[in-house]
Amino acid sequence: MKVNGMFAMLARLGRTFPMTEPLSDPERELALSYAAAPIRPHLRTLWRLDERFGAIVAGTTETTIGEMRLLWWREAIAISDEGAKAEPLLEQVAGAIEATRSDAAEWGAMAEGWHALLQEPLEAQELDRFANERGGRLFTLSAEILSGSAEPFVTAAGRGWALADLSSRISDADARSEARAMARKMFDDAGKTRWPRSLRPLGALAMLARRDAVSRRPRRQGSPVRVARMAWHGLTGR
Repeated sequence: MKVNGMFAMLARLGRTFPMTEPLSDPERELALSYAAAPIRPHLRTLWRLDERFGAIVAGTTETTIGEMRLLWWREAIAISDEGAKAEPLLEQVAGAIEATRSDAAEWGAMAEGWHALLQEPLEAQELDRFANERGGRLFTLSAEILSGSAEPFVTAAGRGWALADLSSRISDADARSEARAMARKMFDDAGKTRWPRSLRPLGALAMLARRDAVSRRPRRQGSPVRVARMAWHGLTGR
């Protein structure tokens, strides 16, 4: 199933369960489709916020401007009830935080991970900060929405996922190699746990990222093999 095929399947799901605006990354969108329907919109909003932070960093040509935009978002989330009308995603974030009884500061703090990528050169310290503040925090918050709590292996898997994902998106060969090596170590720390059913949306992403971290081939998002592996993980947790 190619990327277009994935979106077609998601569209069919959308006719069954109301959906918020889909994520730009089709594999993440497919993974989140395994979440229970009542909480899926809130989970998707969290991941859309992560994508927004990533878009800010990707579109930044002046570090100071990027830092200011990330800071604005972090502060706006903390007082989202006052500024939600100005930004549709911010309004959705406020609603999701209220519905899931999440900590708004934790949602906003993901921006700190993305802020690390604005630093040059991108070395191990910045990569570790990115892994913790973006990946670890994103998986922890997601697990809390999915199941009410987050075990340490989930946070460790999130850290590895963030670095494996980053390694597929950056052009700096040294930073890419370092990110992949760090991701492998973090996945070792996470262990090879059978993911509980409620957390399999995260487990599917972590499973693919673990494979990406050890493969020498470029990842082919949306390939039939990757989609089949996600489906198998959804059934087995492995």
